[in-house]
Amino acid sequence: MSNPSRTLPPEALDEWAQALRDRFGLGEEDLPIALILDLARDVANGVARPAAPFSAFAAGLVAGRAGGSPEDTRAAVAAVVELAGSWSERAQ
Repeated sequence: MSNPSRTLPPEALDEWAQALRDRFGLGEEDLPIALILDLARDVANGVARPAAPFSAFAAGLVAGRAGGSPEDTRAAVAAVVELAGSWSERAQ
């Protein structure tokens, strides 16, 4: 079933996250919705909107290479958010 508007209503995000967890054998802590949405917001605001999905992918890659634990994910996200927060200072 496709969604022609390509917009995900908030309640569908939980369903999508559960589908991803089921498909890839992930636990709830492995896929922290709020943490990733916050990362996307911070990067979109601090760097540029198109940088948000790319940065989320990079954080996941870094977390996976570090071991893939929830703590690794939080550390990788924190590092990306920190970099995004200082990004505007680089441009000056």
